[in-house]
Amino acid sequence: MGLQRRRLWNRSRMLVEDEGLLLFEFEEALTEAGFNVVAFSSGTKAMEYLRSAEGAAKGVVTDIRLPDRAFDGWEVARIAREIDPEVAVVYISGHGAVDWPSGVPNSIVLEKPFAIAQLITAISQLLNGRLADAST
Repeated sequence: MGLQRRRLWNRSRMLVEDEGLLLFEFEEALTEAGFNVVAFSSGTKAMEYLRSAEGAAKGVVTDIRLPDRAFDGWEVARIAREIDPEVAVVYISGHGAVDWPSGVPNSIVLEKPFAIAQLITAISQLLNGRLADAST
Protein backbone atom coordinates (compact mmCIF):
# COMPACT_ATOMS: atom_id res chain seq x y z
CA MET A 1 0.00 0.00 0.00
CA GLY A 2 1.44 3.37 -0.99
CA LEU A 3 2.02 6.19 1.47
CA GLN A 4 -0.81 8.30 -0.01
CA ARG A 5 -3.30 5.44 0.36
CA ARG A 6 -2.16 4.63 3.89
CA ARG A 7 -2.61 8.26 4.97
CA LEU A 8 -6.15 8.35 3.62
CA TRP A 9 -7.05 5.04 5.22
CA ASN A 10 -5.65 5.93 8.65
CA ARG A 11 -7.60 9.14 9.07
CA SER A 12 -10.74 9.03 11.15
CA ARG A 13 -14.32 8.38 10.15
CA MET A 14 -16.75 10.66 11.89
CA LEU A 15 -20.01 9.14 13.14
CA VAL A 16 -22.97 11.34 14.12
CA GLU A 17 -26.09 9.68 15.55
CA ASP A 18 -28.37 11.11 18.24
CA GLU A 19 -29.83 7.78 19.38
CA GLY A 20 -27.44 6.47 22.05
CA LEU A 21 -27.92 2.76 21.42
CA LEU A 22 -27.47 3.14 17.66
CA LEU A 23 -24.41 5.36 18.17
CA PHE A 24 -22.82 2.66 20.32
CA GLU A 25 -23.76 -0.13 17.91
CA PHE A 26 -22.51 1.71 14.82
CA GLU A 27 -19.29 2.83 16.51
CA GLU A 28 -18.54 -0.69 17.72
CA ALA A 29 -19.21 -2.21 14.28
CA LEU A 30 -17.08 0.34 12.43
CA THR A 31 -14.23 -0.07 14.92
CA GLU A 32 -14.38 -3.86 14.62
CA ALA A 33 -14.24 -3.43 10.84
CA GLY A 34 -10.92 -1.61 11.26
CA PHE A 35 -12.01 2.01 11.03
CA ASN A 36 -10.70 4.73 13.33
CA VAL A 37 -13.99 6.22 14.55
CA VAL A 38 -14.74 9.52 16.27
CA ALA A 39 -18.37 9.46 17.44
CA PHE A 40 -20.74 12.28 18.36
CA SER A 41 -24.34 12.38 19.54
CA SER A 42 -25.03 15.86 18.18
CA GLY A 43 -24.35 17.94 15.12
CA THR A 44 -22.96 20.72 17.30
CA LYS A 45 -20.25 18.46 18.77
CA ALA A 46 -19.43 17.11 15.30
CA MET A 47 -19.07 20.65 13.96
CA GLU A 48 -16.71 21.58 16.80
CA TYR A 49 -14.56 18.58 15.91
CA LEU A 50 -14.54 19.38 12.20
CA ARG A 51 -13.52 22.95 12.81
CA SER A 52 -10.77 22.04 15.28
CA ALA A 53 -9.32 19.14 13.29
CA GLU A 54 -9.62 20.36 9.71
CA GLY A 55 -9.29 17.60 7.20
CA ALA A 56 -9.10 14.84 9.79
CA ALA A 57 -12.37 13.13 8.83
CA LYS A 58 -12.06 11.17 5.60
CA GLY A 59 -15.46 9.62 5.95
CA VAL A 60 -18.67 10.82 7.57
CA VAL A 61 -21.56 8.65 8.67
CA THR A 62 -24.38 10.90 9.81
CA ASP A 63 -28.02 10.67 10.71
CA ILE A 64 -29.84 13.26 8.63
CA ARG A 65 -32.26 14.38 11.31
CA LEU A 66 -30.45 15.46 14.45
CA PRO A 67 -32.01 17.32 17.39
CA ASP A 68 -29.72 20.33 16.85
CA ARG A 69 -31.59 23.22 15.32
CA ALA A 70 -28.45 24.63 13.72
CA PHE A 71 -26.67 21.47 12.57
CA ASP A 72 -28.50 18.54 11.02
CA GLY A 73 -26.77 15.78 9.06
CA TRP A 74 -26.92 17.74 5.82
CA GLU A 75 -25.08 20.65 7.45
CA VAL A 76 -22.47 18.37 9.06
CA ALA A 77 -21.73 16.83 5.65
CA ARG A 78 -21.68 20.24 3.97
CA ILE A 79 -19.04 21.56 6.38
CA ALA A 80 -17.02 18.35 6.07
CA ARG A 81 -17.08 18.84 2.30
CA GLU A 82 -15.98 22.47 2.62
CA ILE A 83 -12.87 21.14 4.36
CA ASP A 84 -12.42 18.21 1.96
CA PRO A 85 -14.70 18.24 -1.12
CA GLU A 86 -14.17 14.54 -1.72
CA VAL A 87 -15.03 13.27 1.76
CA ALA A 88 -17.13 10.10 1.65
CA VAL A 89 -20.57 10.53 3.26
CA VAL A 90 -23.05 7.89 4.34
CA TYR A 91 -26.36 9.51 5.23
CA ILE A 92 -28.67 7.58 7.57
CA SER A 93 -32.40 8.25 7.58
CA GLY A 94 -35.45 6.74 9.15
CA HIS A 95 -37.71 9.09 7.22
CA GLY A 96 -37.73 7.62 3.74
CA ALA A 97 -36.94 9.00 0.33
CA VAL A 98 -37.94 12.57 1.24
CA ASP A 99 -34.52 12.89 2.92
CA TRP A 100 -32.49 11.35 0.12
CA PRO A 101 -29.87 13.52 -1.55
CA SER A 102 -30.17 13.97 -5.27
CA GLY A 103 -26.94 14.09 -7.20
CA VAL A 104 -24.65 14.41 -4.16
CA PRO A 105 -21.36 12.86 -5.30
CA ASN A 106 -19.47 10.29 -3.24
CA SER A 107 -22.41 9.58 -0.93
CA ILE A 108 -24.82 6.80 -0.09
CA VAL A 109 -28.11 6.89 1.83
CA LEU A 110 -29.10 4.04 4.11
CA GLU A 111 -32.70 3.90 5.25
CA LYS A 112 -33.27 2.70 8.82
CA PRO A 113 -33.54 -0.05 9.75
CA PHE A 114 -30.57 -1.60 7.95
CA ALA A 115 -28.10 -4.40 8.61
CA ILE A 116 -24.76 -3.37 10.10
CA ALA A 117 -23.07 -5.09 7.15
CA GLN A 118 -24.74 -2.52 4.87
CA LEU A 119 -23.12 0.33 6.81
CA ILE A 120 -19.67 -1.28 6.63
CA THR A 121 -20.11 -2.00 2.92
CA ALA A 122 -21.33 1.54 2.15
CA ILE A 123 -18.44 3.39 3.80
CA SER A 124 -15.93 0.85 2.45
CA GLN A 125 -17.19 1.27 -1.12
CA LEU A 126 -17.01 5.05 -0.93
CA LEU A 127 -13.54 5.05 0.61
CA ASN A 128 -12.21 2.38 -1.74
CA GLY A 129 -13.32 4.48 -4.70
CA ARG A 130 -11.46 7.44 -3.24
CA LEU A 131 -8.35 5.36 -2.55
CA ALA A 132 -8.36 4.08 -6.11
CA ASP A 133 -8.56 7.67 -7.39
CA ALA A 134 -5.70 8.76 -5.09
CA SER A 135 -3.38 6.05 -6.36
CA THR A 136 -3.68 7.12 -10.01
